[in-house]
Amino acid sequence: MRLVRYAYKDEVSYGFFDDDVIVPVATAAAHCPITSARAADFAAVNSLLSLLPHGELAHDTEQIFGWLQANPGACDKEILSVADVRLLRPVETPNKMFCLAGNYAAHIQEGGGEAPERAETFPYVFMKPSSTFNDPNASIPIPSVSPDHIDYECELGVIIGRRCKHVAESDALDYVAGYTVVNDISDRKYKPFPDRKPRPKDAFFDWLHGKWHDGFCPMGPCATSAHTITNPKSLTLTQHINGEARQNASTSQMIFPVAAIIEFISQSVTLTPGDVIATGTPEGVGATTEKYLRPGDTLEAAITGIGVLRNTMTSE
Repeated sequence: MRLVRYAYKDEVSYGFFDDDVIVPVATAAAHCPITSARAADFAAVNSLLSLLPHGELAHDTEQIFGWLQANPGACDKEILSVADVRLLRPVETPNKMFCLAGNYAAHIQEGGGEAPERAETFPYVFMKPSSTFNDPNASIPIPSVSPDHIDYECELGVIIGRRCKHVAESDALDYVAGYTVVNDISDRKYKPFPDRKPRPKDAFFDWLHGKWHDGFCPMGPCATSAHTITNPKSLTLTQHINGEARQNASTSQMIFPVAAIIEFISQSVTLTPGDVIATGTPEGVGATTEKYLRPGDTLEAAITGIGVLRNTMTSE
């Protein structure tokens, strides 16, 4: 089950997503004999989290989805074309946005590093501010302050559905609401005040300033229920730039899988519903070949079972 947040006729709504079409959840609830008496509850939904696992309407939402599958065409008159709506990121403003650096061995190696075994390291986590959050099909501004080394990173995004602290890896997936695609746009060589006196750590890529430009974190196109993706270790990630394949890998190649990441972060930070974790990117980034993003470039970051997150680069 894939759910989408979208704007139609200036109103934000929620629907079942099927790549090219959307069935509004409120409409389907009104038609479904199992949930028709609760149609008003679905019409009042103001967060996708309420429809995903652990949400107050999650069980009914899954029943509606099952009814739609058993009765194809039941809501044909109310179906919307994706071309007629504006897709929005699944979670409007995550409470916290965590991102992993160096969670795929081949990505570490392509950057000249030596990939450690899991037992030899721990997850390196940084955060993105809310001003980076961006929508599917939206433009991503190339910052005028540092325009020449802008890179892409296709990543599996994990949407937390239940409050958790000190969670064991074996139980961690029970706290997930769903999954989405994140493109962690990066400024590989951002050097604030480049004319200042050099410092010893200037050669180190700054995971903070280099990730913080406006619009540098598009998410979408939808959220796939954690009840649909039961094994996040077996998903294929791809990234195409202007139709050219750049990244192609599997989440099975993560050094720290999703459950281990949740365990690690929850040891020190309480995770709450709506938090998003971007789990790191595989090899194939632009920095390896010096193929950086330019105005007009189109990005297609895709993950099996979720969909394609499309964006276009523009000048700031």
